Amino acid sequence: MADGTDTKSSNQMWGGRFASGPAAIMEEINASIGFDKKLFAQDIRGSIAHATMLAHQGIISAEDKDKIVHGLNTILSEIESGNFEFSRSLEDIHMNVESRLATLIGPAAGRLHTARSRNDQVALDFRLWVKEELQKCEQALTGLIAAFLDRAEEHADTVMPGFTHLQTAQPVTFGHHCMAYVEMFGRDRSRVRHAIEHMDESPIGAAALAGTGFPIDRHMTAKALGFREPTRNSIDTVSDRDFAIEFLSIAAIAGMHLSRLAEEIVIWSTPQFGFVRLSDAFSTGSSIMPQKKNPDAAELVRAKTGRINGSLVALLTIMKGLPLAYSKDMQEDKEQVFDAAESLELAIAAMTGMVRDMTINTARMKAAAGSGYSTATDLADWLVREAGLPFRDAHHVTGRAVALAESKSCDLAELSLEELQAINPAITAKIFDVLTVEASVASRKSFGGTAPSEVRKQIAYWRARN
Repeated sequence: MADGTDTKSSNQMWGGRFASGPAAIMEEINASIGFDKKLFAQDIRGSIAHATMLAHQGIISAEDKDKIVHGLNTILSEIESGNFEFSRSLEDIHMNVESRLATLIGPAAGRLHTARSRNDQVALDFRLWVKEELQKCEQALTGLIAAFLDRAEEHADTVMPGFTHLQTAQPVTFGHHCMAYVEMFGRDRSRVRHAIEHMDESPIGAAALAGTGFPIDRHMTAKALGFREPTRNSIDTVSDRDFAIEFLSIAAIAGMHLSRLAEEIVIWSTPQFGFVRLSDAFSTGSSIMPQKKNPDAAELVRAKTGRINGSLVALLTIMKGLPLAYSKDMQEDKEQVFDAAESLELAIAAMTGMVRDMTINTARMKAAAGSGYSTATDLADWLVREAGLPFRDAHHVTGRAVALAESKSCDLAELSLEELQAINPAITAKIFDVLTVEASVASRKSFGGTAPSEVRKQIAYWRARN
């Protein structure tokens, strides 16, 4: 064996079918303990619930159950304290735990695997792990939403340019822009909650693929493990990795939202924009250019999205051609999920920190809000509302006014009344009341609009939900 471990212990786990140990290359490709040891707590928790149920049903004795539970708790303590020696020759977390249990309590350990298979055991462990990770994700997203609500409330009146095609479009408020991300991350959290509901079924008891002839109580183990109910088809149970794929899908969508936000922070923190400034806690300098302050935390969040997307594509590809029921290909599911979960957890934490940390340059935002003739739509709306023009005619008049302002290198509000009336005599001095960025945002009072009063209504709505 490559690690010097005797293969005899591994062969004993299999029984008499295999007379000699696997070749080194087979051990290398077959072993999963290097990564699935992450499931130790779930594996032990599932085994305790299974043993308790077996004793309750009279399948094993109460004495053996007590020995098993005590031994499993001892193993849990050993692993948590770093005193457990994982063996590569024992392949995976299940056989490592079972082998150690046999050493600790003797023959009673052999009764633990009654009425179950590694197929339903790993499905249980992995499902428990993903469910717990989704619950962590829900909490993290709630924290990120709270950070945005605080910034939105602080800046409900702060005017900034709104963009389409990254070109100045209309004035909005920074509070309104923050609330756009509240909506995004709120949808992510909703998807997390739905995923928990979808996967809230216990796989244990499906055995290899056909169920078991022992009189087990799957509802008892489901309840003990915090599941709503047991799964309803044993073949699907051991074949299913939808819960992992759904987690990765959610992670990919949330990662995309985080990446869009990261991109904006990168752009906004450039000297050319100057809308925000990150503290040293979320920035780095240059090894050669002393003036540089790089938004590295945002850039790394943006990059993490690629890893998460890759994990989703990888698992979809692994599962796409597998006949029912279990295939060893499915061993390749965990590293993808583990990596994506770590990336997502780190990205949400970093972004929550950046949102709370960044300093907003309100003066720079306001100055930029008035550039690019951002109140042109307000001029067109005024012509419809006050002068009775059809919108398409008002659009044409406004276009001529913008062209005139461009030729004079001035803003719309800097054109004289005479110049505007030369374009359309229906224009009056009241037009100047709507050409400021403050008036523009204040007028957008439609439900979900950028008016500060509407922004505050949405903040109140989300605070009640958060």
